[in-house]
Amino acid sequence: MSRPAYTIRGHGLTATFTDLGAVLHDLRLDGIDHPLVLGLADLDHYPEFSNYMGATAGRVANRIGGARFELDGATHRTDPNFKERHTLHGGSAGIGKRIWDVAQHGDDAITFAIDLADGEMGFPGAMRIEARYVCAPDAALRVEYRATCDAPTLCNLAHHTYWNLDGAATVADHVLTVAADRYVPVDDDLIPTGIAPVDGTAFDFRRGRALPAEGLLDHNLCLSDERVALREVAWLRTGGLEMAVATTEPGLQVYDGAKLNTQVPGLEGRVYRAHAGVALEPQVWPDAPNQAGFPSAVLRPGETYEQITEFRFSRR
Repeated sequence: MSRPAYTIRGHGLTATFTDLGAVLHDLRLDGIDHPLVLGLADLDHYPEFSNYMGATAGRVANRIGGARFELDGATHRTDPNFKERHTLHGGSAGIGKRIWDVAQHGDDAITFAIDLADGEMGFPGAMRIEARYVCAPDAALRVEYRATCDAPTLCNLAHHTYWNLDGAATVADHVLTVAADRYVPVDDDLIPTGIAPVDGTAFDFRRGRALPAEGLLDHNLCLSDERVALREVAWLRTGGLEMAVATTEPGLQVYDGAKLNTQVPGLEGRVYRAHAGVALEPQVWPDAPNQAGFPSAVLRPGETYEQITEFRFSRR
């Protein structure tokens, strides 16, 4: 059975979604003749070929080193789906690979919901997650995440769209600016090893710099030490188009798509190879439960996890 598609429109934007992973499948801005995101032409190809294109990653986005963590004195072992020894994006059956319910679908907004059982992928506690997308004023795609649980657990959600604002084969002509003076160094398995200043490194995007045309950029840039009020933190520019990223989150994972090599057609028949898009993923810093001094990813009964992120488009 073919996957369903759901469309919302408003304020110059048209966004299309599917229920697998609450995926943003396509995004268009009035007056621009190409998609602004990477997506697969056939919705049925998403389970195998998407590389998390447009998905909501979780219940814990990014990596958990050693596929284990301690919470309230108990050790929990999670699904080792990354190099067979670490957990990535919630495990092999994380929410980015699950079917969500459509809880609400209006002209300019859609809400997806999913219920997770206690113990799924090794995480304690049952959890309910809602993802709401809105075509908001000033050509902004607003992403709202909410989650509650019935036992102490971890929650770190991230929107995982790959952006390409000019429709070219790569994002080599895109300039990225990020208001972050620290970053998270990683080892060969991309597991955090601490915190370091960006000064004098390839991770200093404070004044804006072109995205790399080769190599691998897959690092968290530290925006703050905790979740805060919505503020603009990053800007992606190319040609006459700019996208500002505003978020409540303390970190922004920047992945330059170096390992993209999609074997099926993308939107409009495009071929996606290395650096075809850049993922800008607001979230808590990776491997937070195993790293001293990182923002907390713990969610407890009676609390509500809330994240707001907006992707705001303008012509320069």
